[in-house]
Amino acid sequence: MQQKFASLSPQILIGLIFTVILTFYSTNSFAQFNDYSAKIGLQFHGLLPDTEFDKANRSDNAEFKFSFLGRAFVRFELFTPVIETEIGVGFGRLSGVDSSNMNWWTNIIPFDIRLIISPFDMDVWDPYIYGGAGGLNFNIDKMPSVPSPDPITEENGVEAQFPVGGGFSVAVSEAVLLDFSGGYTFTRSDDLNGYSNIDAGGDKVYDGYYNAGIGIIFVSGSGASDKDGDGLTKSEEKEIKTDHNNPDTDGDGLKDGPEVRTHFTDPRNPDCDGDNLKDGEEVNNYKTAPLKADTDSDGLMDNEEVISFKTDPLIKDTDTDKLNDGTEVLELKTDPNKPDTDGDTLTDGDEVQIHKTDPLKPDSDNEGLNDGEEINMYRTNPLNADTDAGTVDDFTEVNRGTNPLNPDDDVVKMNVPVVLEGITFETGKSDITPESAQILMKSLKTAETYPEIIVEISGHTDNVGSASSNQRLSQQRADAVRSWLISKGVSPDRMISKGYGEDNPRVPNDTEENRRMNRRIEFKRIR
Repeated sequence: MQQKFASLSPQILIGLIFTVILTFYSTNSFAQFNDYSAKIGLQFHGLLPDTEFDKANRSDNAEFKFSFLGRAFVRFELFTPVIETEIGVGFGRLSGVDSSNMNWWTNIIPFDIRLIISPFDMDVWDPYIYGGAGGLNFNIDKMPSVPSPDPITEENGVEAQFPVGGGFSVAVSEAVLLDFSGGYTFTRSDDLNGYSNIDAGGDKVYDGYYNAGIGIIFVSGSGASDKDGDGLTKSEEKEIKTDHNNPDTDGDGLKDGPEVRTHFTDPRNPDCDGDNLKDGEEVNNYKTAPLKADTDSDGLMDNEEVISFKTDPLIKDTDTDKLNDGTEVLELKTDPNKPDTDGDTLTDGDEVQIHKTDPLKPDSDNEGLNDGEEINMYRTNPLNADTDAGTVDDFTEVNRGTNPLNPDDDVVKMNVPVVLEGITFETGKSDITPESAQILMKSLKTAETYPEIIVEISGHTDNVGSASSNQRLSQQRADAVRSWLISKGVSPDRMISKGYGEDNPRVPNDTEENRRMNRRIEFKRIR
């Protein structure tokens, strides 16, 4: 058999070397061995019979007779890309010499189904092994000259056959492969050479043949499959240099297909906008834009908002205080999650944009009232400690009951008498009437508001009656007012009482109304 192969090997070897050189020096490799819709192929094989004559003549110098087989087939993937199913049919001529060195030949038509196992996903060449089963239609065209020991010899018929072997494919282009294969075909016939024999054990010696050949395979749908299920074909992935075996090449949580077709991100870069959030996190978790580092354009990157400041990366102004998050964090140092950072009841935006107060300081003018109280309750200026410029700050005025918007009540003026309108007494007596209490409460408030002053409480009457009695009555009434204030907690040392009688009328005592006006109590700061 070795001698018979030797006579054929130079032609085969030259063809093989030429093909390998052509393939490896090609500038393009488009192999799609395990990624296709279907493969259609043509093969041409040289055959070497394995019959009784060949076994007997292996050591002889019998003349070699050329045998051939042309074969067509189609392949499909079965279950996984590693296993392919091949259906094929061929036509050939099996020929040899008998023991008398005379020719015989038989026409054969093999048809079979094969399983092709190619476990390697390679780009340039793809080795495989195969095994199958089918039928062999044979027709002996020239019988051997040696009579068969078995008189019952079939000249034609159909027998079972079992091809086994291996080979490899080499990519020439995206859609074309060169195929090299070899193997052996077992048959259930002992009549292929027109000679039927029985071995020493009484069993038939079945005929077969060796094959070695070359073929061309046309690939349909090469690179069009999506083995990793990411929405991109293998050809597309090869073009953009992603991993066709990994649906998420960059491991960012997005499949390559949606990255390319929907989000327009780079499937090889897990963080396309460089904001330290993976594209998948942005799309699936935060709904931010994976191509824009600052989705809401507030001056903060999305990862800073999500991780550092806990703000909403989709809203410029998370706390709705009319300041965007970036301005609060980077410029004002206010809390972007809290509309009123300093707790003065004014939003940070209103403080900065309207009132010009400090959003980090509840009392911008440091006088004791917070900015919100000044603006909303007292209408004072939160940037001016003494709004009315009356020498007393707003906080003091509010707490002592004077008007922080009126400078006249900031201090009690020296030697300026103030008539306590509405204080009345029993006729001719010094008893204070109940309705006078409200007026006296204002006097008490003044005394409490200005604890540093000393006042004179003076009593005055009209001219009805004697001057001496009027002077005595005015003194008694001034003393009554002083005693009332002492009873309310005012220190006696801060008040003196003095009666002036009818000596200092406000108006002439010529009418009853004028006389009523002259009957009065006055307060006057004397120190």
